[in-house]
Amino acid sequence: MGSVGLVLGGGGITGASYHLGTLLAIEMATGWHPSQAEVVVGTSCGAFTAAMLRGGQLTIDAFLDDAHSREEVTRRLRARIYRRSRRPAGVVRWLRRGVLPGLARPDLRLVAGSPALYTTRGIAEWVEERLGPMANGWPDEATVIVGFDLTERARIAFGTDEAPQVALKDAVAASVAVPMVFEPVQLNGRWYVDGGIASGTSADLLLGFDEPLDLVIVVAPMAASESRPGARFYEDAFDRAGRVALEQEIDRIRSEWPETDVVVFRPDDRVLAVTRPNPLSTKAAVPAFLRTLRSLKDELGRPDTWGILQRHLVPSPA
Repeated sequence: MGSVGLVLGGGGITGASYHLGTLLAIEMATGWHPSQAEVVVGTSCGAFTAAMLRGGQLTIDAFLDDAHSREEVTRRLRARIYRRSRRPAGVVRWLRRGVLPGLARPDLRLVAGSPALYTTRGIAEWVEERLGPMANGWPDEATVIVGFDLTERARIAFGTDEAPQVALKDAVAASVAVPMVFEPVQLNGRWYVDGGIASGTSADLLLGFDEPLDLVIVVAPMAASESRPGARFYEDAFDRAGRVALEQEIDRIRSEWPETDVVVFRPDDRVLAVTRPNPLSTKAAVPAFLRTLRSLKDELGRPDTWGILQRHLVPSPA
C-alpha cells in the first residue's frame, strides 16, 4: 500500500457530515482506514474531523454525540457548537486587525476578528471528552491544524515546527472559529480564527512532509464543481474561491511531486440540496451524512476514481 496524505477542508457542520460519510465510504470500499494516513491536514470543520480521526473517534456516535434520533442530534449539536459568548466584545480588535487592513484589498479577511455571539469552547470540550489526554497534547502521527493569525493576517499551521505549540483541542477551537459566528480564540497572547479565511483546504501544506506521498486525498465540502438549483449568490462565490485555491494548491503538489496521484471528493447536487444554503445548520447534519453515502456509492464506482484508490489503498492478493 502507498503512502497517503489526507486533506480535510472547511465546510461547516454539514461539511463534517460530508467528511464522515466520505471517509467511511472509502474505508468500506477499500479496507483502508483513514487513520493510516501518513499526514492529515484539517481546516475549520476539517480540523475537528482530523482530531477525531487521530484520536480513534471516526465514528457515527462520536460525530452525532451519541444521540438516537434526528431531533436529539439537532439538540445536542446545537448545545455543543453554539455556546453563547459571555459578553460579545472586540470591536476595536476587529477594526484594527480586520476592517482597516482589509479596506485596501477587500476579501474574507475583512471579517476576521469580528465580535460574535458564540464561542468555540464547547467544541474544545467535546474534543477533550472524546480524546482524553491527546486533546491536551498532540497526535504522534503527522497532523496539521490550520488557523488564521489575526496579528500577522496569515495562515498558521499548528502542528508544524513554524507554529507555536498549543493543545490539539485549542488548535481545533481556533480553526473552527468562523468570523461573525464565533469569537476569535486567544492562544499564548495571540488571536486566531478560522483557517478557511486563508484557504478552505491548504492542501499545499502536505509538501512539508519529509518525502513525496504516493496519494493525496482531498475532501472539499466548499469547492463544489457545479451550482445547485436555486443557489444563493454567496454559495457560488465561496465555491469559486474554494476551487481556485484548491486548484493552485494541487498544481503546486503536482509540480513538486509529479508522481503523486491526487483524488478530490466534492459534494454533488444531491448533497448540496441538503447542505446549502446554510452549512452551519445542525438540522442538516444527518441528512448531509446520508446523502453523502449515496453520492459516494456513485463516485467510488467511477473507473478513474476507483482505479487510483484501488492501486494505492487495496492490498495486493498474496
